[in-house]
Amino acid sequence: MARFNSSFLGRDMAVDLGTANTLVYVRGEGIVLCEPSVVAVQVKDGRAVAVGTEAKRMIGKTPAHIQAIRPLKDGVISDFEVCETMLRYFIQRVHNSRFSKPRMIICVPSGVTGVEQRAVQDAAEFAGARKPARIIEEPMAAAIGAGLPVHEPTGNMIVDIGGGTTEVAMISLGGVVTSQSVRVGGDELDDAIIQYIKKEYSLALGERTAEVVKMELGSAWELEQELQAEIRGRDLVTGLPKTIVTSTHEIREAIEEPVSSIVDAVKVTLDKTPPELAADVMERGIVLAGGGALLKGLPTRLAQETGMPIRIAPRPLEAVALGSGMALEEFPALEQAGLFSSHRD
Repeated sequence: MARFNSSFLGRDMAVDLGTANTLVYVRGEGIVLCEPSVVAVQVKDGRAVAVGTEAKRMIGKTPAHIQAIRPLKDGVISDFEVCETMLRYFIQRVHNSRFSKPRMIICVPSGVTGVEQRAVQDAAEFAGARKPARIIEEPMAAAIGAGLPVHEPTGNMIVDIGGGTTEVAMISLGGVVTSQSVRVGGDELDDAIIQYIKKEYSLALGERTAEVVKMELGSAWELEQELQAEIRGRDLVTGLPKTIVTSTHEIREAIEEPVSSIVDAVKVTLDKTPPELAADVMERGIVLAGGGALLKGLPTRLAQETGMPIRIAPRPLEAVALGSGMALEEFPALEQAGLFSSHRD
């Protein structure tokens, strides 16, 4: 990533602090940084050795004195100090001056508690953001980023499937009418694959291998052409490396439970939706965002189970960051409209 000159000092930022990846949007520039939410630290003193892409490469491959940590779990901070270190690193990547205090908007899942929200604000402020750090809910940011007319009196339904959470929301007139937040996302799909392969083949897979298997073989609906692939892991019986052949059919079976949870969250939200807005969705369709939107066959599965048209946002992986960035560009008007939260519990 290119370094930025001093004219960016104090430039406002929007941060999509995700369980899997963190994206940073700089006002007037767009998305300038997209890195995995991983930090490698020295076990003895907690000092950061690597952050982002470099740290992700170390997952499952570190010696005893180094630990690769993902400081967010299920969309919320699970390790405050490591999260602060990661945020500070990303802020300094964009702002060369340690004296810069950018105004910052951070995205959080709609289901977070006041305590969890405050932890995100504190981490951002300790990392160098101007006080108070503003909070925007992920489904609202995703809807804005997907280009939905959120301020109009029409029903806009967004399903944002991230690494740790799935956010389903019905949005109208600039507010969330009804929503559902479930702590199921890409991580649960990875874990389901690990458990299935362990049970069926007595083979231990690493996190990164499971993620690759999900991306290559994961599906939520029968494919026209089923695929097969070799995967390598450690045989739990002999302890030696072993290769097996698995298929999209098997992996679909492995991830059925978390996929069903995502589908159920969409159904529950539709069930709670006022009839007038439900009619709008019938016409306009449900929009999918987040990395989970790229799961093969998911639009077909949701269309079959809900009877609604389904479409994927133009840039699903970046929708939340783009939406929070657009909110940043229109900051004064949207703050007056009450879109951001900056309260302290």
